[in-house]
Amino acid sequence: MPEVLIIEDERAIADTLVYALQTEGFTPHHRLTGREGLSFLRKRDCDFLVLDIGLPDIMGFDVCREVREFSQVPVLFLTARDSEVDQVLGLELGADDYVTKPFSPRAVVARLRAILRRADGRQGGCPEAGTSLLEHDLEAMVVRCRGVALKLTAHEYKLLATLMGQPDRVFTRDQLLMAAWEDPGSAMDRTVDAHIKSLRSKIRATAPDCSDPIQTRRGLGYTFSLEEA
Repeated sequence: MPEVLIIEDERAIADTLVYALQTEGFTPHHRLTGREGLSFLRKRDCDFLVLDIGLPDIMGFDVCREVREFSQVPVLFLTARDSEVDQVLGLELGADDYVTKPFSPRAVVARLRAILRRADGRQGGCPEAGTSLLEHDLEAMVVRCRGVALKLTAHEYKLLATLMGQPDRVFTRDQLLMAAWEDPGSAMDRTVDAHIKSLRSKIRATAPDCSDPIQTRRGLGYTFSLEEA
């Protein structure tokens, strides 16, 4: 079974992740501080590292820097900082992905599976549940579907990036307007619906045999489902 090290100082979060990973067939290990985690990794190989940025002793960014000196283990950042600066910095340090708190443990496990499968170089037809139909290149500001860059307008890109950034979270139309439009007051709720329809069409054109990863929650808004993606 794949072994996963979780470096997280909040026990409640760590316990939830440990349970989710165990039920999905992984062997999780937990350490409370960055130094404890580094010591563990230097003595024992792991298949994946889930790393909190805000640790009590050293920053998760510093842990990642040290890890990259002796290991290429895939890294997923957990962060309470929903800022592009932190996201880009984390990826430049050698992290493979990030998840913003609060998050769904199921979404973390799905992302973990997707990264491990990409690392194994597995390719094929329609991805299985938990694999990555869509991949977001944050630095290039491009979303790829099965490796093909989607031709998106600026608003479509911002909408999709927002949804993909927090899988399984339901975003209201107002929240999506705030995220994707510089002047949200100049657009209407139906504007979001029209752009979502266009996004679905572009994804379907590239992957016609896969389910729609953008789910409608009637009366609430939209969510990005990793089970479909």
